[in-house]
Formats: sequence, structure tokens, C-alpha cells
Amino acid sequence: MTANIVIIGDEILLGRVADTNSGLLARELTSRGWKVGNVTTVGDSAEAIDSAIRRAMESAELTISTGGLGPTRDDITKSVLTGIFGGSPRLDPDVLANVETIFARRGLPMNDLTRSQAMVPDSCRVVPNHFGTAPGMWFEKDGKVFVALPGVPYETRGILHTQLLSMLQEHFDFADTARRAEFTVTGIPESALAEALAPFEDSLPAGCHLAYLPARGIIVLRLDSEGLDADCFSSLCDDLRRRTADWLVGNGAMDAAAVVSTLLRERGLTLATAESCTGGNIASLVTARAGASDVYAGGVVSYSNGVKEHLLGVDSTVLATEGAVSEAVARAMATGALAATGADCAVATTGIAGPGGGTADKPVGTVWIAAATANEVRTALLHLDGDRRAIIDAASSRALLLLAGMLRKHC
Repeated sequence: MTANIVIIGDEILLGRVADTNSGLLARELTSRGWKVGNVTTVGDSAEAIDSAIRRAMESAELTISTGGLGPTRDDITKSVLTGIFGGSPRLDPDVLANVETIFARRGLPMNDLTRSQAMVPDSCRVVPNHFGTAPGMWFEKDGKVFVALPGVPYETRGILHTQLLSMLQEHFDFADTARRAEFTVTGIPESALAEALAPFEDSLPAGCHLAYLPARGIIVLRLDSEGLDADCFSSLCDDLRRRTADWLVGNGAMDAAAVVSTLLRERGLTLATAESCTGGNIASLVTARAGASDVYAGGVVSYSNGVKEHLLGVDSTVLATEGAVSEAVARAMATGALAATGADCAVATTGIAGPGGGTADKPVGTVWIAAATANEVRTALLHLDGDRRAIIDAASSRALLLLAGMLRKHC
């Protein structure tokens, strides 16, 4: 079964807003046996939207669009859909009640544009949106399904998980013969991992495929099969786990924050952060996960030397002689975070994220990271490439993974 995705919005084409919806939809659909044929992005033009939807429906049993469903004049998708699927606008009382409830909760006045959100083509089936005012719409034509969703990412995500996925399963009810499993590894370059797993890949039966999906400091291995029975596939997964045991940090696709949070929770430990160049990014990554209060104690963003001294206990002499971007300071920041918060573990970062501030000895991208427990401190010197955002993200992930390595081996 093939699905196509259409992303609508000038803001996407102009680069003002990043498209995260297509990735979300593709992940959720492929994990349920769908093959995503293509993703198309179009602006807020009636002609472009009409053409993109018609082309997408020609080659897929299911097409999903996001965007173009708001109350403003440039949100024209409803009128385009009426032209494709027929019907006339009708006021949906349930949608109107949802809009009124949301505006009352926010203490905002209603107006005609807001009420227009409750006008939907009578040729559609409403897909309820309890996360915003624009409803989803389900259309059927020539044995195919088209679903229009609002473009706000958390609304798309909410409708997908609470309504749409179950609706799709009920409507299509096709046998998913595909099997898939994902495993997260770290601590080995992709080329070395591929070399180590070459015998495994060579032995895979027909219809099986191993994909390498690298991210910052980690590699997700995705094993897919088509038509293989459950026992055989399970045996392959066990074999892959054995072959990657030295680097395996978890089943499923995980980022660095997820890896560390899982290890901390399994061991009943807590984490503190001491950040200079990463500016609180590590704390943000950890606390963005549900249940973070179980594993995260707190942290210090110590941009100035004074904060490093007074809140983290870094010796002023060390700062003067070694410099803020040094192994000694990273080590002291990590141990200082343990003392300041009472946490079981800590990570620290100090470096030069750029674009300015670099020197011949310490160019932009120079970052010292440290990870500490009550019994051990590890440090690493990083030479990172990219712009400021890339350096901050890479340093954050590497610091967390440095701690992950300690936890896996010694706790």
C-alpha cells in the first residue's frame, strides 16, 4: 500500500518554518507497513495545491496533506478540496463547539473568521482536532482516500495519534507482512560498524535489508523484512544484538538524551549539568522528555568565569592559568555540579561555539566535555565543525554520550 504526502504553505517554501510534518507522517506510516511514494511541498496557490493533490492521488491509495486550513485569506485548501471532491460548505456543530471551547479557555473573543473554521465541505468526514481550531477532513474518491490535516506540528501529531491512525487501520485493514526493528548503537564509526556487520548483511535472506541511520554520535540500525515469519525475524534480531553488544545502547531509535535518560532510570540515578558553550541546551534536551523529573536534578549555565567560580567552585587560579576552555575547567565544572546539586552524575561543557572568539591555539569548534560520577571523571577534547548551532548540538550529544559510556560499563 502506497501513501503520498503533500505539504502546503508559503512559509515552508520560503524557509521561514521547517517542515517536520512530512517526517512524522512518513515514520508513522512506514512503521505500519505503508510505503511512502513521495513528498511534495507547494505554496499557498490554488492551482499548485490542486495539481499536487491530483498527482499524488494518481499513484497512491492514501494521500495526506498538512497546512492551508487556517482562518486567514491565504488558507485556501478547503475551496480547492471542494473543487476536487465536490460538495458544498456546511456548518459542523461539533467543530464549532470545539472552536468556542478553545477560545473561551484562552479568553479570546470569537469573530467571523474564527467561526469559519467550522465550515467544512459536506463531501468530507470530519477528523476531530482537539488540539486546535482547524479540523481534519477525510475524503474518498475512486476507491482512494485523501486526508487534509492542519499544518501546526503539534496539531498534526495530536490528530494523527488520537484519531487518524486508528481510522486508517479500520478503513484499509490490510495485512502488513513487513517486519521491522531498530537498534541504537554508539561509540563506533559508521564505516567500522559496516565492516563488522558485513558477514551479517551477507547472510540475510531475500527480502531483508539492514539500513544505517547515523545522527549526532549515534547510529540507528534498522532491520526490515518482507514476508519473513516472526520466528526467523526474531532470530535475526537476536543475532544483530549479539554482534553489536559492545556498542548497543537500546532497542528502538534513540537520541543521546533518550539513551542517557534510559540508563539513568534503569540505575535509579540522577543527572546534573554544568554548561558554558552549550548554554543550557543539554538541560533542554533532557527535560524535553516526559518523566525528566525522575532523572534530572538541575543545572548551571556558567557563561562567565565568576559563575564558574562562585556556583561551581572552579578555582580562579585554574581559570587564570589554563583558561576557561580547558580540560581542568571542564573537570572542575562537572564535579562542581555534583556538589552543587547532590546529583549522582554530571556532564559539563566549555568551549568556543563561534562564530567569533577563536584563537590559533583554540579555534572555533574547540570544546572540552566532562562526565562525572562520585568515583570517576572522564574528559574529552572535541574539534567540531559547522556553525554555532551545529557546534552546540554536537557538543551536547557528545557530552551525554560520554556519560552513557561510563554508565554502561561501570554502573
